[in-house]
This record gives sequence, C-alpha cells and structure tokens, in this order.
Amino acid sequence: MKIVTVVGARPQFIKASMVSRILGEAFEETLVHTGQHYDTNMSKIFFDELELPVHRYLLGVGSASHGRQTGEMLIKLEEVMLAEKPHLVLVYGDTNSTLAGALAAAKLHIPVVHVEAGIRSFNREMPEEQNRVLTDHLASHLMCPTRTGITNLKREGIMSGVYQTGDVMLDSVMYYLKKAEKQVDFRRFLQERNLQADGYYLLTVHRAENTQHAGTIRVILDAARELPAPVYFPVHPRTRAFVHDILENPGFRNIIPDEPVGYLEMLMLTRHARKVITDSGGLQKEACFMDVPCVTLRSETEWPETLEGGWNILCGIQKEEIVEKVLQTTVQAENNIKQAFGDGNAAAKIVERLTALPR
Repeated sequence: MKIVTVVGARPQFIKASMVSRILGEAFEETLVHTGQHYDTNMSKIFFDELELPVHRYLLGVGSASHGRQTGEMLIKLEEVMLAEKPHLVLVYGDTNSTLAGALAAAKLHIPVVHVEAGIRSFNREMPEEQNRVLTDHLASHLMCPTRTGITNLKREGIMSGVYQTGDVMLDSVMYYLKKAEKQVDFRRFLQERNLQADGYYLLTVHRAENTQHAGTIRVILDAARELPAPVYFPVHPRTRAFVHDILENPGFRNIIPDEPVGYLEMLMLTRHARKVITDSGGLQKEACFMDVPCVTLRSETEWPETLEGGWNILCGIQKEEIVEKVLQTTVQAENNIKQAFGDGNAAAKIVERLTALPR
C-alpha cells in the first residue's frame, strides 16, 4: 500500500520522524518536502538529526505570500501524486504545506490522513487556524491528539473517521530527549554562550502577528531586557533584520541572540530553562511535557490542556504584562498535563489505524 507524506516545516519533520519510523514496516512511503522551511538551520539539520528518510521529492517552493506559496505547492504536489498514485496522502499540523497537500489529494480523490486533527485556537485570523480547519474538512482519516480535538470536530459535524491517538510530539520528546542527553555536549554549548543550566530564560518568536512589525518585536525585547537572568533567543530568519538593529543597543546585553538551533539542542535548552517565553504552538507543549513553565505570547492557544495548573500562561504583547507573567514563578498544581496527550505511543496507534484500513 503506497502513501505520500507531505512535510515542509520544522514541527512536521519532528512528527514525521516518529510516524515514518514505524510506517515503513507496513507501507511504501514517499516523503515530499515542499521547501517551506529551506534555511539549513530550519530544515537540513532536522532531517539529519531526526534520521528522517531522504526525501524523494524536494519541491523547493520557498518563501512567498500565503496565496502564491500554497498555489505553487498545490501545482507541484498534484504532479507528484499523479506520478506516484498513492492510496493515501498523509499531512501534519497546520502549515501551508498541510493545506496544499490535502487539497491536491482531495482533488484527485485520494483519501487524506490528517495527523493533529481537531486542534482549534478559534482565531480565524491566524493562517494556521484557516489551514487546520480546511484540512480537517478535506480529510477522511482524522488523528486527534486529545479528547478536545474530537469535541471540536463534533461541533463542526465531523464524526466519521475520527480517532484519538495521543500526540506524536509527546512521543518525540520522550524519544529524542534521551538521545539529546547522550549526544549534545550541553555544558560546552552553555559555556560558549555564558549561560548556566536553569539560569536563563528561553525566548522564541516567529508568528506573523509578532514578527511583521519592528515595533512588536521591540516590545517583546524591551520586556526581555527587564528580566533578572540572561535571555537566550534563537532568532527566526523572518526577524533577523529587526532584531539586529534593536540588539545593537548596549541596553539589551542580557539578551543572547543566536542562529536557530537543531532539535536536540532545543530540547536541552527547553529542559534546562528557568522558563520558556514563546509564541510557538509546539514549544508550549514541549515545555510543559518537560515540567518547565511557559509564558505564551498570544491571547489564545490551540492547546488549552497546557493552561491547567498554571504551567502555561497566555500573555498579551505589552511590556509590563510580559515581565509580570514571566516573573510569576509558581504553578498552582502538580503537572498532570502529559496525561491529556496520551502515553507516548501515538505514532504506533496512528499506523495501527492505517494498517487496519481496507486494502
């Protein structure tokens, strides 16, 4: 049975690494990388670290407006699917690659498998929300990481082909953290950046609403420089120009900018951070999975389970609010968040579901 898997961005490489490892035992898989993330530190290093199979197709779409990028992916993915004639097309998450893969398959009457189905922020202005809603309504097989995902789909009238499998991101944290502890010379990594374990904040910013204007980045960095410990800041390519100009000011010396790091290094950085400050959907969960408190720089989250017990706190883009919430160091309850995301065997459950489909 043939399956085409479409990936294009860092979080999808991570999820695919867990599923593809098992999928190959029962399916003939063709991996297609759209090129949505093409920077070496955003793409190649992840394929190497995660030991993903070499992609059969690299579409090289690259950066563009949402419409152009999605359209070019759609054209090229249709060509791949016509050539490969798969029985299923597998997509992950909520990127333009996800939507383009689902659209191309649906137009060719190929059943779509959506891993991470049913997730909702209820903010339709987010491109990610548009992508995940449309993909769910195109999919034939919807693999939900949480019970909340099933409830969300039911509200939209989607009840057929829906399964609760757990979250493959939990699988990846449990699997790769052990690998990272053995392979990453983290003491040296910290020494080279004048950091100490459990003595720094980890900051990431990449969402369009937070990166389109220098003023928004400036507010976040103004808050970061008020914090009582170094702030390690791997800079997304989208924000490099803004950030360079701001951080040249001597008043920002406690902020340590860096290039994007690999997944294994990022796991170690998250595990040993005093607190994570981010607008990332995946990093919110990873921090909570590793018992690290998180402040999410958004007014909503697609992962409401992480808010339980105060392990994750939502925060607006105002300097005083960011500082106040980051310095709120206590959580209100024991961390039981992982229970909502499964038992670390989501990939196996997904493949089991697919294997049971009629041939």
